[in-house]
Amino acid sequence: MTQTDFIGFAGVTILLIAYFLNLSDFVREDSLTYLLLNVIGASIACFASILLKYLPFIILEGCWTLVSVIGLLNHLKRVTK
Repeated sequence: MTQTDFIGFAGVTILLIAYFLNLSDFVREDSLTYLLLNVIGASIACFASILLKYLPFIILEGCWTLVSVIGLLNHLKRVTK
């Protein structure tokens, strides 16, 4: 396994953990934990896609990261009010 494979595997694993935790009702989709796991996992997976120069996944993971960051910012706004 190459370093790029390992990076991509780490990102996807984090995303799958977030998804599993949500489906198992351990975390809600609007919780800080879920949002952070999505931002971190998608960012790492996007970075691996950039290293691979694979545009479809760069777009997918980049959008996933952006949406997760927006969700995280909205969560932080609600908490600080």
